[in-house]
Amino acid sequence: MIEARELTKRFGDKTAVDGITFSVPPGKVTGFLGPNGAGKSTTMRMIVGLDHPTAGTVTVNGKPYAGHRSPLHEVGSLLEAKAAHPKRTAYNHLRAMAATEGISAARVNEVIELTGLGSAARKRVGGYSLGMGQRLGLAAALLGDPQTLILDEPVNGLDPEGVKWVRFLVRGLAAEGRTVFISSHLMSEMAVTADHLIVIGRGRILADAPIDEVIAGSKQERVLVRTDDTGALAAALGSPGVEVRRQEADQLEILGLSTRSIAETAFSRGILITELTPQQVSLEDAYMELTGGEVEYQSQQRTAPYLPAGEGQQS
Repeated sequence: MIEARELTKRFGDKTAVDGITFSVPPGKVTGFLGPNGAGKSTTMRMIVGLDHPTAGTVTVNGKPYAGHRSPLHEVGSLLEAKAAHPKRTAYNHLRAMAATEGISAARVNEVIELTGLGSAARKRVGGYSLGMGQRLGLAAALLGDPQTLILDEPVNGLDPEGVKWVRFLVRGLAAEGRTVFISSHLMSEMAVTADHLIVIGRGRILADAPIDEVIAGSKQERVLVRTDDTGALAAALGSPGVEVRRQEADQLEILGLSTRSIAETAFSRGILITELTPQQVSLEDAYMELTGGEVEYQSQQRTAPYLPAGEGQQS
């Protein structure tokens, strides 16, 4: 289990992590989400002792990371891809790590095969792609057969097969009763991997709940509407906070209005609706709603206006 209590980290006058308290229990996959600059990586670095808290505490299996006699057996972490000397082979890198805690060469070979590095294990790390670097990082994290896994963007750079493999790997490890703490920017992947979510923004906890509760707590409404007069309906529904997207020639997706509001507007304008279907809010929708005001580095958003079929297209 990972337990943080009033965990705080400041860099000069900037507060990266602001007194957060949370627990990551064993037996489930806990996702860690937040915008860039939210404090995710700093929090993970404090858990494994790479950054020292300004205030508060964080423990892994009841002790600070540095207090464990055999850290690799307690905690496996992937915080930076290709964190190995570029002139070393993957095999030699893992053997050097294993030697620090008396881990056998047989275990090194085992994690090499487990992570799909067999054909590249004797090649220098400097020539690895991002995806192969991620596999090496995962092999290093698994080397000590640890009770706790802390993985920062583990599927970054992996192909679809690799992404699926990581999903089944972490869910299998959690099913064995291990603690799995994983961050990712891929909402679609987190939606099918995580059991519980901790969402952070500007160093503060925004949500800490099972994934279904996070999604259910969204106030965003999404409705599919089918009508022969999409242009008139889109114009009638247009208002601040409402987004209208064309799905098909006779179908719109409406965000920000209830089915009743849409039906009443259509009825008042004499617009015939042939379908009105509420849609389940996605994790991405819920996440964007939670973090919309917490983005530190925000580019100018350009929202394309609703365009009737045929307009805005180049020949």
